[in-house]
Amino acid sequence: MNRIHPQFVTDTKGNQVSVILPIDEFKNIMEELEDADALYAYQQAKLDNEPSVPIDEAFRVIESLRKQGK
Repeated sequence: MNRIHPQFVTDTKGNQVSVILPIDEFKNIMEELEDADALYAYQQAKLDNEPSVPIDEAFRVIESLRKQGK
């Protein structure tokens, strides 16, 4: 994972309540989470022993969901 440079927002008691990240670092984290989610979904699909889908069809579905923000 890439190094991140968080800035913390604190309340009046000094408790950390929020984090501010540079946008590029945030985008990298989100991409890594999406990759991890895709890997988990793949592993779960293998365990389900359901019929497979041609890769071109799977990519179309994935791209469609990505464009919808799901």
